[in-house]
Parts: sequence; structure tokens; C-alpha cells
Amino acid sequence: MKMIPCFSLTRKLASLNFPMGPVRWRSSCKPAPLLTVAPVRVLMDEQTSIKGHFLPPHCPVTVCSRLQSEDGDLWEAFANYYTNSDGTVNLARDHSVGGSYLGCEPMGLFWGLQPAPGGREGLRLRKKNVAHPYTVHISLLEGHVSPSEVHNTKLAVATNERWYMAPGVRRIDIRHNGLVGTLFLPPGPGPFPAILDLWGMGGGLVEYRSALLASRGYASLALAYIGHKELPGPHNRINVGYSYFKSAFRLLQDHHHVCADRIGIIGLSYGVYVTLQLATQSDLKFLYRPLQDFISCLICINGPMGSTSRLSAPDGRTEQLESEKKHWKYDDQGYVSFKDVFLPDNFFSDYIVKIENITCPLLYILGEDDLSMSSLENANLIEKTLRAAGKSELFTRLSYPGAGHLIEPPHMPTSRMSLWSIKPQKFIALWGGQLAPHAAAQEDAWKKILDFLERNLRG
Repeated sequence: MKMIPCFSLTRKLASLNFPMGPVRWRSSCKPAPLLTVAPVRVLMDEQTSIKGHFLPPHCPVTVCSRLQSEDGDLWEAFANYYTNSDGTVNLARDHSVGGSYLGCEPMGLFWGLQPAPGGREGLRLRKKNVAHPYTVHISLLEGHVSPSEVHNTKLAVATNERWYMAPGVRRIDIRHNGLVGTLFLPPGPGPFPAILDLWGMGGGLVEYRSALLASRGYASLALAYIGHKELPGPHNRINVGYSYFKSAFRLLQDHHHVCADRIGIIGLSYGVYVTLQLATQSDLKFLYRPLQDFISCLICINGPMGSTSRLSAPDGRTEQLESEKKHWKYDDQGYVSFKDVFLPDNFFSDYIVKIENITCPLLYILGEDDLSMSSLENANLIEKTLRAAGKSELFTRLSYPGAGHLIEPPHMPTSRMSLWSIKPQKFIALWGGQLAPHAAAQEDAWKKILDFLERNLRG
């Protein structure tokens, strides 16, 4: 086969009247609609970009998200949009005109997730296995529709993986000296500043906040103290004493990957009461010094500074939770609110925390639509007590209108109510929180929690 030199080929093309210079190909084939989700894999507190491409201009479309929980329940959210003049839709730019949320909400398809129609009553989305992500399926639909409509035209699909554990984070089961918990360590040799992570009377071992904190550079110990099968029963009361929490703190102090003098505590709901007790009780000692001398900072989320649960022992064990029923309030649907249980006027005087003994910075996060806790009254009393003790500089309050009780890491959907127990009877607890304001509160509070930890554990 005879090879034609390049310059000869050029001359040959010119002789055939082919245009010289860049050749532009035209095709009658129109690109199919495309949905892009980026990044595909993210941490739960990170933003995700969702865009639709190659659509007719100014046409109605719907973007839908679906997630199947670890219990097999379907959660979904959707929003109606009009495409731009260039045939695109961009959730960071465009406004939803209907659906699960309204307005420009780049992460609305995540925090707007709610149980699909026909699902079980009283669901709450909580990650159990943090070693695996939530996989959210996102669809671009033709027209302004809802996901439950039978004849939806799916134009494009994509998925998004949302993780609590960053690559390299280590998860370590803790079953030592009676402790039941999980320690999360960031990637690398350390040592790291650390956090003791306490949840509320819902009980069990809740790991996802600790996993995310470790993903942000903090060793974090998620600790169970009520309602766990490996703890002493019965499960409707606290059967461990303050020495249990002291042992957990000491475990962090002694760990070779932890900075012993940079440890904070974070508590939600009743976990706030435990947090404040640990930071103020002078009889809890290490090396003949009060435990509070070793605590660098406190984060309290919608919790009390006292208790109406009678202690069955001086070290913090409680009677059964049902003893507080006289303060329970029911709405028209029979859902229960615990708000009055935690009014300061209802606390037993012996069980009010000596807030004036606090010696470290305290960040109090308050949801103004909290239906489970008298958070405002408790925040006011904490601030008043510290002011009277000449310690106002230690107190920082974050107050969020429209936010409920369960202020968690960002982009998680809120449950205004959820199933509390099925024995001895089934009842549903009220938490409060409006979807969009609660989502905004979670995002802002998380950023400020990380800033607070940066100043007080790293600074």
C-alpha cells in the first residue's frame, strides 16, 4: 500500500475543494437528557451538586430522590422546577415551585426525605451501620409530578453515596470494664483531640455523629448508657453510675492516639444532664483532682440542667422512666410530649446541676420549636447561673427558630415525631421542627460546632 505524505494529502484535499482549517461536524442526533450528581461519594456534612442537562428550555421537570433505610422503609423527596433558557436545571441556582420544599435549596432532596406514602407510622431515619453509606437514587422526571404517580416518564437517573466514615477512619468496639461503646479514630498516627459522645433516653449505641467527628479529625467515643442489651437491665432506666462515665473519659485520656489534655463532651437531650454532671461534680476525681479540671469544653444540644427522675443510688442511677408520667402531655392524636418533664420548676432540688462549678467553655444549642424538652427555660437558667457566678464568658448560645429537638449532623431529614416504644404500650413521641428551618439549623449548628471544637480542642 502506497503511503501519501501529509503535505501531499493536504494538496489533494485542496484540489477536491474541501475547506481547509477546523472541520465542524454536525449531527442530527440530539443528546439524551442527562442528570449529573457530583461528587458521587461524599461525607454526610458535604454539599452535593445536582444538575439536569439537554432539556427543552422553559419546560416543567421534577427531580426526585429515594432512599431505602436499613429497616427496608422507603423515604422520598421531590421538587418541581422549570428549566432555564439553555435547557438546564441546577438545584444550586433554580427555585423549586412545588413538592417537598420551595425556593432555592441545593440540599433539599436530602433533608426533605420523608417516609413514602403508605409507609409505617412513626419512622425516624437513623444510620445503624456506619461502615456502609446511604445510597440515594435521584431521578429526573418529565413534567410537574409526584414520585407516587404511576405513569411517570423518567428522563435520567443518578446515585449519590453519603458516608459518615471517611476513608481511613478506624472503628473500634469498646467492651472494657463494663463499658459499652465504639471508639472512632481519624486516619493517621495521632495523637488527636477527643470527644465523649452522649445521646439521650432513646437509648442504645448511636455511632453516626462520632463517626463523622472522627472524619473531621477528632477521636470520638460513642457511649451507650441506657437501653442497650449489653448493659444491666431493665432498659427503661439508667443502671450505670457516674463512675461508668468517668471510666469512659479515663479510657480516652489513657489512649495512646488521644491528646489527654484536649478532651470535650457533647450531649443531646438527657445526655446534656450527664454532660453537665460530669463537668461539675467535685467528687469525680482523677489523680486527686476533679474530673472537670480535665474537660476542655462542653457542647449541649436541647438538654436539661436537672432531672425529675429520682435517683435510686447517689451515683446517678435512676428509677424507671414511667415515674415521670404525671408531666407527660398528649396532643389530639395521642402523641406524647416530654417538654414539661424538664421544666426547671419540676426538677428535684437535689438533682439540679451546680452550673456555677463549670470551668470550661460551654456551647448550648437550642431549637425554639423543641416539643420534647424545655430547652429555652434550661438555657436561660444556665446563662443566669453562670452570669451570677461571674462566668458569662464561658457561655455561648445558638438559638434556632423553627428547629426541633433532634438537631443532628447536617442534611439529615428531621422527624417531627417518631415511635418511642411499643412495650408496655405503643406510643409516639413529639420532637418538633419544621423541615426547612430545622435543616438550616442543623447545617449552621454543625459548622459552629466544628469551629467551637477547633478553638477549644486544637487552638
